[in-house]
Amino acid sequence: MLSSITPLGERGRGNRWAVTAGAFALGALAGGATTGAVLGSIGQLLLDVLPADPVAAAPRLLVLAVAAGIGALADLGAGGLRVVSSRRQVDEAWIGRYRGWVYGAGFGYQLGAGAVTVVTSAATWVALVAMALTGSTLAGMLVGLTFGAARAAPLTLAAGIHTPIELTAVHRRNRSWEPVARRSAVGGQVLVSLAAAVCALVVWA
Repeated sequence: MLSSITPLGERGRGNRWAVTAGAFALGALAGGATTGAVLGSIGQLLLDVLPADPVAAAPRLLVLAVAAGIGALADLGAGGLRVVSSRRQVDEAWIGRYRGWVYGAGFGYQLGAGAVTVVTSAATWVALVAMALTGSTLAGMLVGLTFGAARAAPLTLAAGIHTPIELTAVHRRNRSWEPVARRSAVGGQVLVSLAAAVCALVVWA
């Protein structure tokens, strides 16, 4: 989205970047909230069979720990594991067909919804698992909103792009950050896995 939704590009199309970017952010939040609510509701139906006591949270935490651990290994490509993903991208033909706020909201919703477009990190799947494991429509929605906000945040990097030179510089800088971003995704999943495992042991103790 950095190459498409920028102040430079929106100005050329007669749109206001703030409006398009704002619609993108709202769409991402809505997409995350929708997915979170649906998965949380499904989780609630499936997890209602567990007893209503604190110990019942331990199996959920262990599932999250395993999911995050597998996600980290998949992002590393360890043991032949790889990130499962569709090949679907957002339809950039919308940019020439609709108003800025329309494609902004549409792109944001699809990205915020999670796995309906290309998944670049297993952290997306871990987030979806976490939404289901909340076992609550509201809690799942809150996790989804957080996920949607994370998907929308990178667009802020485009805020200062007003010339082709600035666009090139931002792309160059982002490419240099890619290894750091990959390591951060792996590290984050490892931390989630360890934290969830420790919490499960504490609950069971």
